[in-house]
Amino acid sequence: MKPGRGEAAVTTEDQTSTDPESPAGARDDAADPAAATEPEALQRRIDELQQALDSARDQSLRTAAEMQNLRRRAERDVETAHKYALEKFVAALLPVVDNLERALAAIDPDNEVVRPLGEGVELTHKSLLDVLRQHGVQIVDPAAQGFDPALHQAVAMVPHPELPANQVVEVLQKGYTLNERLVRPAMVVVSQGVPDAGGQG
Repeated sequence: MKPGRGEAAVTTEDQTSTDPESPAGARDDAADPAAATEPEALQRRIDELQQALDSARDQSLRTAAEMQNLRRRAERDVETAHKYALEKFVAALLPVVDNLERALAAIDPDNEVVRPLGEGVELTHKSLLDVLRQHGVQIVDPAAQGFDPALHQAVAMVPHPELPANQVVEVLQKGYTLNERLVRPAMVVVSQGVPDAGGQG
């Protein structure tokens, strides 16, 4: 019998199982740092994803706001185009209105021969103005009103014994607006104010 070999074998096996520097022990020690850093890596990844989500949400909100502004701007443009589409047509009709008014002013209402003609011209003039009003046209007739450079065009200034300065003395040609936008200014004569009544020396 060789009891020395058996004892040696047992001793070697015991040393292998209890040796802290064995490969199994090394694997256990190596697993500990990884286990410690894994939650930190996950948290960093969560933070990155949260930042990406916030950025995408902000971009989505900005895009939605831009689309809403674009839609509103397009609606305003369409409304404006519809509102003033008749501007050139109205401007072309105004000389016709002027001619009808001149014809009415020239007709003698006491003349039995031309009175029916005058009534027809007056009816035509009224009908035309009614149609223009239905489409947003308004008359600018500033007789005895203050001069407004936004609506009136002064062609002359004269002294006036009663009206203060910058008052409309006479309307030479009526003005017109379309939906509150000026199509043609009223041509007016404006007062310079009460003339100086003081005599010289």
